[in-house]
Amino acid sequence: MATDKTLKQPPVSGTWLERWEPENEAFWREQGKTRAWLTLTVTTLNLTMAFIVWFLVSALVVRLPQIGFQFTPSQLFWLAAMPGLAGGTLRLVHMFLTPMYGTRHVVSLSTLSLLIPLVGWFYAVQNPDTPYWVLMLLAFLAGLGGGNFSSFMPSTSLFFPKRLQGTALAIQAGIGNFGVSIVQFVTPWVIGFGLLGGMAFMGDSQTMTRAGVESQIWLQNAPAVMIPFVAVFGITAWIMLKSVPIKANFAQQFDIFRSRHTWSMTSLYIMTFGGFSGLAATFPLLIREVYGGFENAPDPLAWAFLGPLVGSASRVVAGPISDRFGGARVTHWAGLGMVVCTVLVALTTNPDTLDSFWLFVSAMLALFFFAGVGNASTFKQMPMLFEPRQAGGVIGFTAAIAAYGPFIFGMLFAWSFASFAAATPIFYGLAAFFAFNVALNWWMYARRNAANPC
Repeated sequence: MATDKTLKQPPVSGTWLERWEPENEAFWREQGKTRAWLTLTVTTLNLTMAFIVWFLVSALVVRLPQIGFQFTPSQLFWLAAMPGLAGGTLRLVHMFLTPMYGTRHVVSLSTLSLLIPLVGWFYAVQNPDTPYWVLMLLAFLAGLGGGNFSSFMPSTSLFFPKRLQGTALAIQAGIGNFGVSIVQFVTPWVIGFGLLGGMAFMGDSQTMTRAGVESQIWLQNAPAVMIPFVAVFGITAWIMLKSVPIKANFAQQFDIFRSRHTWSMTSLYIMTFGGFSGLAATFPLLIREVYGGFENAPDPLAWAFLGPLVGSASRVVAGPISDRFGGARVTHWAGLGMVVCTVLVALTTNPDTLDSFWLFVSAMLALFFFAGVGNASTFKQMPMLFEPRQAGGVIGFTAAIAAYGPFIFGMLFAWSFASFAAATPIFYGLAAFFAFNVALNWWMYARRNAANPC
């Protein structure tokens, strides 16, 4: 099997660093530390935009019926789920890109590709007669943002020594995850007025009817405000980033699939990030379907951003904790918290009144919190189980599979509401899956005398 040392290639001018030894204390102190944190900063800004684009549809889909789009609940869940299908699939491609093309090319060009879905959604939402298949295509293209994670995060893991990888990966992923909250928080505000003084090229307003009250909104503003940020951050990445001189071709990277740890960590990350991303994408529609039929029903977008916000913040905080106490231990307690919270949510998803809404929201926010903690701790475990290049590949692969969370959750909830008119069966099923992963993590990594403590 090829090692990281044998995979080093001659540097390419302007892109590849000539030398990178983060485990060498002198090198890290003299030049590595500055380069690593600069790379983390630039890549994290770009990752935040990727998450914004990935979850843009979840913020738009709630408003579409209110401005004249005639879709069933099942069609709306499909729209919300499609970026997850694309994100997971594209991550399976992205997991191979960094060792082949380097950080500079992958981060900058991937970010600039996000302009495609943003411009598409800008025009599509202005016409209620836009065909459903066009919206589905644009929802799939929003998954370009989801794909970026599986090349950005492995890149970051190459820049930092093992002792700091839990912290670095948690900062990047946690702040990147804030993109989910940003798009769900900014959208209700920015669609309320005409941008740039209502200039003609920004489009006309739409009439929104909610609870029998009509108002004017500019739904196209949601993608429009993101376009300049994506352009600037993508160009900045091209100018400022360099690539670590560790390269591997497509075939060489398949060695990770011979390790049982690849598959166990994939299951654990499906529990944590799959749960986070799946619930973040469907939270607005869950509120609408479960509590939207009551008088004075809550506005989904007034609450939905809180879940990803809590999960993202806990991921940032849990990174240094995982570096200190070990990823497996933190994953163990995070998984137990997810089991308990999922059962509590299940008890509030078939309500007779609005009285249980506060318990529903509280349990969901606690579930997001523990999912965020587990997201950080699992990313601490992987670099401890694999050498640097393999760890990057495993991070990319596990992230790819877990990125199907929005698609899987969207399909499960669509099926559950169609079959049972409730989401309750899904949450009980999730509780069982989470419990299985707690047992798996405890046996392989967290128990005393485990063969591979991490």
